[in-house]
Amino acid sequence: MKRLLCSFVLVSAVLADLPSAQSPQAPAPAAASSNQAAQTLASDTPRTTAAGATFTAPREWSISVNGSTVVLVAPDGDSRIGIVEPAATEPDAAVAAAWQAVRPEMKRPLMLTTPSPGRNGWDEQRNYAYEVSPNERRVVGAVALRRGTAWTVYVVDGAQATFEQRGAQAALVRQSLRPKGYADESFAGRKAHPLDPTRVKQLTDFVEAAMKELSIPGVGLALIDNNQVVFAGGLGVRELGKPDKVDADTTFMIASNTKPLTTLLMARLVDEGKFDWDTPVTKIHPSFKLGDAGTTQQVLVKHLLCACTGLPRQDYDWLFEFKGATPASVMRTLGGMQPTTKFGELYQYSNLMAAAAGYIAGGALFPGKELGAAYDEAMRMRIFEPLGMKSATFDIARAERGNHARPHGFDVDGKVAVARMDLNYSIGPARPAGAAWTSARDLLRYVQMELARGKLPDGRQLVSEKNLLARRVKQVAIGETASYGMGLFADTKWNVTVLRHGGSMIGYKSDMVMLPEHGVGAVVLTNADTGSILAGNFRRRLLEVLFDGRPEALDSLLSTARDWKANVAKERERLVVPADPTAAATLATRYDNPALGGLTVTASNGSTVFDLGEWKSAVASRKNDDGTVSFRTIDPGVSGFEFVVSGNTLVVRDSQHEYVFKPQTSTPSANRSRARSVQQ
Repeated sequence: MKRLLCSFVLVSAVLADLPSAQSPQAPAPAAASSNQAAQTLASDTPRTTAAGATFTAPREWSISVNGSTVVLVAPDGDSRIGIVEPAATEPDAAVAAAWQAVRPEMKRPLMLTTPSPGRNGWDEQRNYAYEVSPNERRVVGAVALRRGTAWTVYVVDGAQATFEQRGAQAALVRQSLRPKGYADESFAGRKAHPLDPTRVKQLTDFVEAAMKELSIPGVGLALIDNNQVVFAGGLGVRELGKPDKVDADTTFMIASNTKPLTTLLMARLVDEGKFDWDTPVTKIHPSFKLGDAGTTQQVLVKHLLCACTGLPRQDYDWLFEFKGATPASVMRTLGGMQPTTKFGELYQYSNLMAAAAGYIAGGALFPGKELGAAYDEAMRMRIFEPLGMKSATFDIARAERGNHARPHGFDVDGKVAVARMDLNYSIGPARPAGAAWTSARDLLRYVQMELARGKLPDGRQLVSEKNLLARRVKQVAIGETASYGMGLFADTKWNVTVLRHGGSMIGYKSDMVMLPEHGVGAVVLTNADTGSILAGNFRRRLLEVLFDGRPEALDSLLSTARDWKANVAKERERLVVPADPTAAATLATRYDNPALGGLTVTASNGSTVFDLGEWKSAVASRKNDDGTVSFRTIDPGVSGFEFVVSGNTLVVRDSQHEYVFKPQTSTPSANRSRARSVQQ
């Protein structure tokens, strides 16, 4: 279900209604005139609509106003956001009027309409998803928002690549859109309630309800308040259908929560004088390079884990062909990558840059040692052992021999099942980005150190306060109130600072939350792909419990779960399982792509199987609205990769890259180059 999940996540992010607090220092929004010619904005600019709703328009976008319609066009020219206040009393009519005003030629079939709780001052919300064929590579959606009897409609229509690059700007518009006169809920000046047994139970009750709704077999949970562990335990089971319970010491793959641990290592090495945050990377690792010399020279140590260089994710390069990959080959792969936006301009998350951060840090500590071994030893000596994280490891085999949780994904019908581990092995060669395993109890030891500003429980200073805090400093903005530092997110929603990071690998979703001003922290580890829905809503529930906030978290979680299930069911209607034999008969036996490797088509028990070498899956077929045919992987743990038939080739895409698999015409050399040749 990767295409479905990726589409759901991307469209949801662009359309997201995330409550957030306006900065009290923000200038008053400029009043909108009834008509205004397009102008390009030099900076993020607060604006108002004709009816008095407020929002922030992002820098470099053009804005035009025509009565009750505001249109924002991305600098790339291929994407737009509309905010429309139509004279309609019903949401469907309001959305139809909005499209007529913003994009009158938009005649796509409606795929799905789902309701969501009113948030951010809106009394009601309805989400509209439309049919989009893979070859179009577009994001199309709408949200109808009601305040009283009036509707405001937010529509997006644009290129996937642009919304991937400019997702933070789209989120800024959506998150800042509020009805006239609305004031956000604020926890400023409030003292957090202690996490006593009653409040801990409120949190565990929430987690149990979420597990039931989201079919999550097991959760590791740990909480700290005022430097005291108030809960460390588990809920549910380590593997579906088996009795072994999750406890505080059950290990999970924490995925990208490895990144804050990696930047902690870097902070310790800054303390030791190995390098500084502003040291050019080539000064300490001369062989480091990106796509050209000019870009390479710009990269400072702080850029390696800032998500601010404009380097795109490009994850398929390491997800597809990882047999034989090494830390050295990961570093070489970066040499073929170029930013798609300027340094410091926009948030774009890069796992391979994060991997480089860890390897360069390890190499600085142990010069001459193989990069992976140097990083592993550096993390053991400088991070895991001093923190007392006895369960922490990068060795999957070691983790699987002990008390560990199995991963769970979803089949084509949305039913939970034990997931294949195949794709999780892919992160090993890039492990500083996301390959660590640990338990809730041990990861809380890291959280405890963060809240103590670098001190260990015995009073020793593990890392200087200066360099610990440097990792939290904003490097790039994300939406209205959030930013990314170096391996840490910071957010001031509701006027309380929340530090956090999440992690996502196949069947494992994790989250760490810290409220440094209140001495509260939490760790949530899950063994199912829907764990990310739990994690995001748990953060809100934690704040509700601490500050007597409005009880919104459970309704939001239930709504998101319903949306996800509805999307799964709707997509299932278009899939043919097993794949249509007539369509499958047109496939070649073997395909190759210079970046992603080989693909062999086989038959097994009446199903068509795509075997990528490192992993394989049965596929469903889908006839798209533009007449093309897709084949989509459907096995739990490797589901959702979509291959579109194009002539005699197969094409697979992420948001910014396209990879063409051509039929094999000759036997490839056993030493075939792993050159990364990506068609943009």
